[in-house]
Amino acid sequence: MNLRFKIWLDCDGKAFGEGPYELLKRIETTGSLHRGAAEMKMSYRKAWLLLQTMEKRLGISLLDRKVGGVSGGGSTLTEEARLFMRRYEAFRQESQKALLRIYDKHFPPE
Repeated sequence: MNLRFKIWLDCDGKAFGEGPYELLKRIETTGSLHRGAAEMKMSYRKAWLLLQTMEKRLGISLLDRKVGGVSGGGSTLTEEARLFMRRYEAFRQESQKALLRIYDKHFPPE
């Protein structure tokens, strides 16, 4: 038997969790919302709406967007987004350790 769990932050609805975290990581590595969404097999529209919802619920801007043109467009994470992601990742790791300790307390290995 194994412990499985999901952690997300809620602010008048789901504001941030594993999926949004992964999307932002992929945007960071690809430099593009379109490519980041495609890597996750997510439509651009769904990714765009997800970002709008996250920004509204979190109250921070997540992306600096550059409109396309001759050199093409792109997206980079804001400093606020990078800080938020570091805090979320630290929280997630600490939560995982705590939950595993509690799990082992109640379901000790045989």
